[in-house]
Amino acid sequence: MAKKTSYLFKIASHPQEFEQIFRLNHETFAEEIPQHDRNEQGVLIDSFHDQNTYIIALKDHQVIGMISLADKRPFSLDKKLGDIGIYLSDIVNVNKLCEIRLLSIRKEYRKTKVFVGLLRLLHHVFIEKGYDGAVISGILREEKLYKHIGFIPFAHQVGSHGAIYQPMYLLKDRILLSEKVLPATVSFLPGPVLVTDNVLDAFCRQGFSHRDNLFMEMMERVQTRLTDLTKAKYVQVMLGTGTLANDAVAAQLSLLNGKGLILSNGEFGERLAQRAARFQLHCQVLKKEWGEPFSEEELRTALNGGVEWIWYVHCETSTGTVIPIEHITKLIGDKPIKQAVDCISTIGALPVSLKNVYLATAVSGKGIESVSGLALVFHNHAVKPNEQLPPYLDLGLYHSHNSVPYTHSSPLLAALEQALTKDFTKKFSDVADWFAYTYKRLTDAKFYVLPAANLHCSPILTVCLDPALSSVMIGDWMKKQGFHLHYQSSYLQERNWIQISMLANVSIENTEAMLQIFFSICSYLQQLLDDNREALAN
Repeated sequence: MAKKTSYLFKIASHPQEFEQIFRLNHETFAEEIPQHDRNEQGVLIDSFHDQNTYIIALKDHQVIGMISLADKRPFSLDKKLGDIGIYLSDIVNVNKLCEIRLLSIRKEYRKTKVFVGLLRLLHHVFIEKGYDGAVISGILREEKLYKHIGFIPFAHQVGSHGAIYQPMYLLKDRILLSEKVLPATVSFLPGPVLVTDNVLDAFCRQGFSHRDNLFMEMMERVQTRLTDLTKAKYVQVMLGTGTLANDAVAAQLSLLNGKGLILSNGEFGERLAQRAARFQLHCQVLKKEWGEPFSEEELRTALNGGVEWIWYVHCETSTGTVIPIEHITKLIGDKPIKQAVDCISTIGALPVSLKNVYLATAVSGKGIESVSGLALVFHNHAVKPNEQLPPYLDLGLYHSHNSVPYTHSSPLLAALEQALTKDFTKKFSDVADWFAYTYKRLTDAKFYVLPAANLHCSPILTVCLDPALSSVMIGDWMKKQGFHLHYQSSYLQERNWIQISMLANVSIENTEAMLQIFFSICSYLQQLLDDNREALAN
């Protein structure tokens, strides 16, 4: 699928992998370190093999590094020292220990990212299995490295000349968490996004009353920045999620007398239709297959059907498909049709002009890159309170109280204010570059991608995988490699889709590193499928 290959890290599970493990074991612990006798076969099967979980590094389907983990007593160290509980029972629950052994990396890969990759996957396995600590026999020449990771010596040294080891332990609260050893994961999720340190610092400051003048002044600054960003006249900042924002829009639409039109070509368009049913809105739903764009003829016909309002998703998060606001505005022309737009996945990620929009929604925790928890509703007309509506959904109450009719959050607002100081013009350019680059890399590698046609820039790309490749398996594997993709939502799993997004600041370099691993994983799994088919055919 791709010419470039990357290191892959996984739990050994196939016979050919174990065969290579036995050979690497011999190369390291018989030929390089004289711990075991050499043999003509060049194969060394560890005496604890049946208990070991092997974490391996692969390059071009070849095992180039490994480390093992076991949790069944007695350990190798028990046989060398006697009961290690005598040494450790006052320090850690010895019944929730594991032993880490057989660290081996081929010489030509020892100054690469192989060691860090093995540790990262080891960390995942350690956490998944719920261990309280780990023990190792650290070879003396690498004692400094083990201490750097966090291991602490205990007991006397063991082994023989040429292969002397220091028993060491590591507790759960320090297990492989050093940032110097394990780089931070890179998130390609559509939300919540990873926030910058300055936004996090603003969020962590001591809160103060929403009735304080300082709070109201901060609210006015935030509103000004948001309206400047979007060209809307007003914005209300509500304490809640995008669901609340869209419910507030539905509540306003329920006050209109005329018929409406809802566009649905994905999960969130369907949610608008479901919300309309709950609010008993008088409307028709123009529905397409997920990811399929609406034709100009379909839209023009629907808009000429005597509708008073239209409600749609600007960027359908479930697919990445964009319905351009300016295109709908042009089709509406001089007809008095009000636009309501879900901009939750676009404001802060793409240039968005709301000057011709009746109502629009966004949130703090996506493209704006702040902490989740604030819902945004934009409007260009003065909204009056209406006693027919539930108070918490009454946009008019927020408008008449400058967004603070009820208790609000100063930490969330401070974080949003800080996030709004970024250079969005640069970010819009970065997203456009990222989209073009990633779209081309995926389609050149013969993946089917949504949006189906590279017509409109989107901060989200959806990879529609071959049914033989599991999106869950690939997503789990990518996460253990240090890259978070979006695959856990039920609507994605039902379709075997996996998503890559750039709602936060993700570089082309990080994207390329992620894509290389993604391609390598897919190639590896495809090769296994092909091998299995060939074996069955024979």
